Amino acid sequence: MSEIKATNIHWHEGNLTRQERWEALKCRGATVWFTGLSACGKSTIASALEQVLVQSGVPCYRLDGDNIRFGLNKNLGFSAEDRAENIRRIGEVAKLFADAGHITLTSFISPYRADRDAARKVHEEADLPFIEVFVDTPLEVCEQRDPKGLYKKARAGEIKGFTGIDDPYEAPENPELVLKTEGKSVDACVQEVIDLLQQRGLVVR
Repeated sequence: MSEIKATNIHWHEGNLTRQERWEALKCRGATVWFTGLSACGKSTIASALEQVLVQSGVPCYRLDGDNIRFGLNKNLGFSAEDRAENIRRIGEVAKLFADAGHITLTSFISPYRADRDAARKVHEEADLPFIEVFVDTPLEVCEQRDPKGLYKKARAGEIKGFTGIDDPYEAPENPELVLKTEGKSVDACVQEVIDLLQQRGLVVR
């Protein structure tokens, strides 16, 4: 689904460079990509981080896995092909937000390493920072949480192809940050991400 099908199209450069935009708006864009099993804490951490950053005056926007499927990706299911297209679209949207000077937070299971690598690649090609955050929560802990009852349904055979049960999750090999959430508060996890953003010069201390 990633091939360009349209013909007779041409990239139109604007009058404003990225650097001019960022300097005028006093911001710097990047994408923070949260990945991990369902119920690992991705959305909770991303939501809390978004609140802290915005209240600190940092332009920030969160793209959530379920929320996106109500609109932009409502025509996609959970097959391997649809999952790949889901992540491809989010990678492109996140890149646009980052280019506009926002710290873009994405919280998607994104179980396949190749799909996450593709999202990273579109950022690297655009010279935009891409920070992969592996929310590393054991499967048994995620199942105990199970806020949506999805693991229970998957174990009962009511959901097929559920990540971590009968579909694989390929953990990142070299993420910029690993968050061990078991026994750690949301605030502590948020602070770890902020510390990394500050080290990278993306958020002013």
